[in-house]
Amino acid sequence: MVGADLANLVNEAALLAVRRKKKEVGMAEFEEAVERVMAGLEKKNRLINPEERKIVAYHELGHAIVALNLPGTDPVQKISIVPRGIAALGYTMQVPTEDRFLMRKTELLSKIATLLGGRAAEEIVLGDISTGAHNDLSKATEIARSMVKEYGMSDAVGQVYFSREKRPLFLETGMQGGGEYSEATAQLIDKEIAQILSAQYGRALEIIRSHRDNLDKAATVLLEKEKIDGKELKALMGITEDPAPIKTAEE
Repeated sequence: MVGADLANLVNEAALLAVRRKKKEVGMAEFEEAVERVMAGLEKKNRLINPEERKIVAYHELGHAIVALNLPGTDPVQKISIVPRGIAALGYTMQVPTEDRFLMRKTELLSKIATLLGGRAAEEIVLGDISTGAHNDLSKATEIARSMVKEYGMSDAVGQVYFSREKRPLFLETGMQGGGEYSEATAQLIDKEIAQILSAQYGRALEIIRSHRDNLDKAATVLLEKEKIDGKELKALMGITEDPAPIKTAEE
């Protein structure tokens, strides 16, 4: 967060403390303020039918379970199926433990797999998929596109930087400026993006299948309580330690 975001968060936490007639702002107020700032206000009056509620629970747990089983992912702090903001029917909150300025290829792939974990859970548990993954797909595709076009993380495309598409330039003659790379290269880029997404979706499916019993167990608790934190989910899954960290070449 930038300074203005932090100021907004602190103000929100202070307001919560006043409403709760507290003399000091505590961690509970800060955590609630983070949720309000990031996901919006709770909309408990928004009625969701039982089937959709079940889909949301499995979807959010899919994100969390994949994240808990991959290296290089941010820790899962909370899973909720309480609607927030304008459109969010639930959310999985992951909070980094330190400031980061670089991300490795392995971490980006794990992030894509985590984003696709919700849809993977829907497919495995419900035998169908919903529109709830549209934002996940958008984020995952953007990461994969950046990996191929900007970070040189595709063996097929190579160590080449392709700038983002620009609006056509109209010259004095009225002709439009040409593209920055060939149609064949564009097709190769599209193929590589699709390959990354497909591979990471397969990775998410494999994790969900191997933890199906724990997924069902956690879904039962989440549907009853509406919110569970990362520690509670780990306990339900019998996880006692985080995934092994990604090692550098020097290590």
